[in-house]
Amino acid sequence: MSMENNKQSYTFPEGFWWGSSASATQTEGSVPGDGKGPNIWDHWFEQEPTRFFDGVGPNVTSQFYRKYKEDIRLMKEIGHNSFRLSISWSRLLPEGTGAVNEEAVSFYNDVINELIAHDIEPFVNLYHFDMPMALQEKGGWVNRQVVDDYVSYAELCFQLFGDRVKKWFTHNEPIVPVEGGYMYSFHYPNEVDFQKAVQVGYHELLSNAKAIAAYKKLKQDGKIGIILNLTPSYPRSQNPRDVEAAEMADAFFNRSFLDPAVKGHFPEKLVEVLKKEGFMPSMQEGDLELIQENTVDLLGINYYQPRRVKAKEHMPHPNAPFMPNHYFDAFDMPGRKMNVYRGWEIYEKGIYDILKKVQTDYDNIECFISENGMGVEGEERFKDEEGMIHDDYRIDFIAEHLKWVHQAIKEGSNVKGYHLWTFMDNWSWSNAYKNRYGFVSVDLQEDGKRTIKKSGYWFQSVSENNGF
Repeated sequence: MSMENNKQSYTFPEGFWWGSSASATQTEGSVPGDGKGPNIWDHWFEQEPTRFFDGVGPNVTSQFYRKYKEDIRLMKEIGHNSFRLSISWSRLLPEGTGAVNEEAVSFYNDVINELIAHDIEPFVNLYHFDMPMALQEKGGWVNRQVVDDYVSYAELCFQLFGDRVKKWFTHNEPIVPVEGGYMYSFHYPNEVDFQKAVQVGYHELLSNAKAIAAYKKLKQDGKIGIILNLTPSYPRSQNPRDVEAAEMADAFFNRSFLDPAVKGHFPEKLVEVLKKEGFMPSMQEGDLELIQENTVDLLGINYYQPRRVKAKEHMPHPNAPFMPNHYFDAFDMPGRKMNVYRGWEIYEKGIYDILKKVQTDYDNIECFISENGMGVEGEERFKDEEGMIHDDYRIDFIAEHLKWVHQAIKEGSNVKGYHLWTFMDNWSWSNAYKNRYGFVSVDLQEDGKRTIKKSGYWFQSVSENNGF
């Protein structure tokens, strides 16, 4: 890169959404008397605390429930004009249905009002991996009844908060409950059952369509979308077998949710495989029309890493449970750049490739980067005397991704914003606090004391200058 190029500045469109995203279970914690019902994370931690890094569960986490005013002040200080949070279903409806927890209503009202008072637009997501335990006992997303329970919960949220919230999202990364809960055993209920996995994904998509229909009926003049983690699939080579493997991976992991949510129908490639392997979901009459007629207004894109694949070399054991990788093998590309803490490849151009694909193949739907980020272990070693963490690696990570977002915008992509995962170090499911992702550090030893990192101050200047 020449020197001039290093000094190049990147300016973003007027009104670009600068901010971060977080989820209820990962940040709120709970306090006595808050009325929250247990979700699958509370239950799983009680059952198997050893599954969680250092035995840290979701009960305390980042204490947003107590400290949200301070946190929102800090968001403002580091340049947020928008912030995505999620509502905890089991906090609002402790049993998942039925009685409403008034403590939760006032908490979420306070959070939303506080954000707006600081000129930070609330982006609100309804489901982030946190099935109420009472509903999981009925089968969770495997049970079609839960789709209707979810839609009632969504309607309640629209009615309570929709006068102020104008950006709604039905699900965050709906493929994760499919993979984690029913394929690879990294989320509760830790089942390995591909038929259930398909049913869960299908019900999540049906719930997305039904919630969109319910929202549109209320005529609240906002937008409703979905947030998908898109991992572009790159073939090892241009050999037709490798290319076919990448297309299969793409159908399973990206298009499975992207096509129905944005285009209203399932990818043929996926349907063919499910028919051939005997794993079609059970459906009811009218479902497909509902999905067809209720597509999203807005697409959130979470991007962390690419997926690299090659043609299948090792056939699975004939009696092993069916998995998508019966159609491809993972490919470890030599010389790739890695985030060693997370075991993930860093490939900045991937963010551009996704945005271009959405531009060309998905009608250039309005979208934004709803998560992108870097988890690092042991960040305290980068602390100065003042207690500030010098996370230059995070600044570089964000800047390099933003350059590719900027390139996509120049070429006509309808991308409206960038939210880092995440605002403050938070509890990360079974990884707990192993890797830190935040603009703001959280000291668990000192009652969750907040300190802005160097990246937070850098982001403030990016937001103020609408570029860097």
